[in-house]
Amino acid sequence: MGGAGNRSARPRGNGREGRRGGRRTGSGWYLLMGLIFLVLLGCTLYAVRAGARTLAGGAEDHGPPAAASDGAGPGSGGTPEAAGTSSGTGRTTSPAVPEHGTGVFSTADASGKAVGHGTVRRYEVQVEGGAGISAGDAAREIQGILGDPRGWTADGRDAFQLVSSGPADFVIKIATPDTVDTICGAAGLHTHGEVNCDVGPTVVVNLKRWLLGSPQFPGPIHGYRALIVNHEVGHRIGHGHEGCPGPGKLAPVMMQQIDGLHGCKANAWPYDADGDYVQGPRVP
Repeated sequence: MGGAGNRSARPRGNGREGRRGGRRTGSGWYLLMGLIFLVLLGCTLYAVRAGARTLAGGAEDHGPPAAASDGAGPGSGGTPEAAGTSSGTGRTTSPAVPEHGTGVFSTADASGKAVGHGTVRRYEVQVEGGAGISAGDAAREIQGILGDPRGWTADGRDAFQLVSSGPADFVIKIATPDTVDTICGAAGLHTHGEVNCDVGPTVVVNLKRWLLGSPQFPGPIHGYRALIVNHEVGHRIGHGHEGCPGPGKLAPVMMQQIDGLHGCKANAWPYDADGDYVQGPRVP
């Protein structure tokens, strides 16, 4: 039984045929290996080419490196209005207002002659670092406001002089909202990052109001800046808050117009075009 089993496992035919069959089997193996090698080679070349295309494509997609920003923001080197408003039509876009500054103030290198009659009050203008506005431009704008015929000099008792050094009776600081809260909060005044205040010899102007104005004031941003300066300087020379004198009338500059006009018309000046003081009822 074992011999029968062994015979059945052998190939049939003569030995020569068996040898030829063996050679054919070896050749098929080599052919198969060759095909596998070619396939692997092709895959490798494809992967290399694809990788090269990917790297090239990545370089093209990124393009040239972006120019570094100077970090000054809109309005640097000029008036902030140019970046955020349209002359004659009021504010059309809103410039970005930084919430934080450096806490360090630079004094405007600007000065001028005294304007008005009576007691001369010398003042400096300072701007906080990081505010993104020019101290010199701000000083010249404030100088124009305090020297305007509709301003406080119309009372015949008050005069103002912009200085950059020496003794000063008060300082006008333009500061970021957080710094305003710190300065005003130290005096027990809560500005909530929104409004201005008057502390000791310092008028603190909120950068947010200087740049954005107020929804209650429909005029150009320069008009609202005049309201800020005239209102706060009014406190400096002894004026308290006033209310609306009646529907349709001009709002007094000492009225807190940011809280609503209550039927009055927005107004940025203490005196009207005829030289009359715009007055309302005293507010406790």
